[in-house]
Amino acid sequence: MSFIKKIFSSEKKETLDKGLEKTKTSFFGKLGKAVAGKSKVDDEVLDNLEEVLVTSDVGVNTTLKIIERIEERVAKDKYLGTEELNLILREEIAALLSETNSGEETEFSIPDLPIQDNGQKTPYVLMVVGVNGVGKTTTIGKLAYQFKKKGLKVVLGAADTFRAAAIDQLQVWADRVDVPMVRQNMGSDPASVAFDALQSGVKQEVDVIIIDTAGRLHNKVNLMNELTKVKRVMQKVIPNAPHDVLLVLDGSTGQNAFEQAKQFTAATEVTSLCVTKLDGTAKGGVVIGISDQFKIPVKYIGVGEGIEHLQVFNKYEFVDSFFK
Repeated sequence: MSFIKKIFSSEKKETLDKGLEKTKTSFFGKLGKAVAGKSKVDDEVLDNLEEVLVTSDVGVNTTLKIIERIEERVAKDKYLGTEELNLILREEIAALLSETNSGEETEFSIPDLPIQDNGQKTPYVLMVVGVNGVGKTTTIGKLAYQFKKKGLKVVLGAADTFRAAAIDQLQVWADRVDVPMVRQNMGSDPASVAFDALQSGVKQEVDVIIIDTAGRLHNKVNLMNELTKVKRVMQKVIPNAPHDVLLVLDGSTGQNAFEQAKQFTAATEVTSLCVTKLDGTAKGGVVIGISDQFKIPVKYIGVGEGIEHLQVFNKYEFVDSFFK
């Protein structure tokens, strides 16, 4: 994996290393205790390793998969030293992340979309979902900043109309990044805001339209109905919109993030994930578990509060920083 360093710039890599510091320190502290006094990977070491992975928020099912893979290697290679465990873990976690067919990206980008019937380009529509407090609005602001930095024209839609604070907070980011935002009064129909935002985006010939939605899990049926309606109304303006439904999860909540992912994937079709607040927690293992369990690509990770601290998730870089 020595080629890794060429993928990210040294500054970006440093941010990632720093952002995963707490997770890494906690994980390797536990791993050290798990293999203390052992030279060979035996059943006891594997039991201890299982506990280390579960308590590092990798999740039970994903942990069992990893342990199973290591058991197979132990069975093949009758004497496996504990000093090799690091390398094997690293390889197996990288292999697991590879199965979701994601994490290959290195830069913020959008796919090329077909030209519309009227000859205009089709804006890329990103609908962002997630409960309040996970860093959803901040993520939208940072995404707008990154897309704009790439020379793309961006418009935001404030369709989380149930909290005045949500609209105002998004406005702060729109002003900070200097991109237009479409808003209505608090309590307006979210689908109506989304409709206006898409119309405005098409008119201005923008490249990216990012729609914020209400962060309530009051009950799955209401959430499902609301998001379905927002999508249906969007499609009146741009067929196939939204092109991506991004679920934002707070990495510092560990297992609670799994629960939220479960609720949202049951309520709507989620096509990508963003895991935030990894810098303030030792629960970074949750990225591995969520990526594996839901088979939904992790697209972005938040590794700090700065505007540059939202990063494209790259599995090679992530695993390298995790095991550095």
